[in-house]
Amino acid sequence: MRLTLLAGLVLLTTKLSAQFALSVPPATPEMFAPGFVSTAMNERDFAISPDGNEIYFTISTPKSGFQTIVFSKKSESGWAKPQVAPFAGRFSDLEPAFSMDGKTLYFASNRPLSGTETKDFDIWKVVRKGNSWDEPENLGLVVNTSSDEFYPSVAKNGNLYFTASYAGGPGREDIYVSRYHQNQFQKPVALDTAVNTRFYEFNAFVSPNEDYIIFTSYGRKDDTGGGDLYISLKDQQGNWKPAKHLSQLNSNQLDYCPFVSPDGKSLFFTSERHQLPTTFALPATYQTIQQFQTQLLNGTGNIYWISFEVLKNSLK
Repeated sequence: MRLTLLAGLVLLTTKLSAQFALSVPPATPEMFAPGFVSTAMNERDFAISPDGNEIYFTISTPKSGFQTIVFSKKSESGWAKPQVAPFAGRFSDLEPAFSMDGKTLYFASNRPLSGTETKDFDIWKVVRKGNSWDEPENLGLVVNTSSDEFYPSVAKNGNLYFTASYAGGPGREDIYVSRYHQNQFQKPVALDTAVNTRFYEFNAFVSPNEDYIIFTSYGRKDDTGGGDLYISLKDQQGNWKPAKHLSQLNSNQLDYCPFVSPDGKSLFFTSERHQLPTTFALPATYQTIQQFQTQLLNGTGNIYWISFEVLKNSLK
């Protein structure tokens, strides 16, 4: 499965390019770059480099669990077709997140510290080396444990937010922050109950100034599907306010992996919404079923986007 996925990506590499504008987000959620970023494959999570010239996201094979980070660069002729990131392709790598200066890319991975045997998921980073990336580095034992750590998001001051299921945590899955002090990450602490509940909270994007956080929760009373997006703002004392349900974004399927563009104009997220029928008025043909399975809205993840300004104004 992994080799088939990678072989398919090789065929999609550099001969073709696409034109799309990152600076003109829609007023209501729309699929982003259909046929280019969002395809019949399973795409999830999204990141834009601070200079706006690179996009990174994850594709995965649903049954094998293999996930890999892919990227596209912008040139005068448009965006190059996605290809596997130079540091990825062997193990499961996902959830890329840039530092504010664009020189470091954080991600989650089950790659081994040594040898070839995979381990639990940890937070890793790669640093710019010329026009590519250096070798990945594990963030170490202060951040990473023998449990899984997922979905890094880094504030301007270096504070690292991520998802974990730790014994003694507020819920079944929670959002933690490891503060960056004197060039070192500190022991992670769970966010308070304005964000975390006894249910599932995961995949949080924190703003550069840590004045808002967007995340997914599953199990709350207002959850409309397999997990919905929420936002929490900070008050004047620096405390998180009770999270609000983002009904404008959510479907009856899983909606997750939020990301706000570096210019603050666009909110991207992943959704598994689909248009698959449960019955047919007439007996379905093989071709009909095949068509549904190979269309964009086939139940696998796609990337969506919306004007973040419009969304924020609707919350007032």
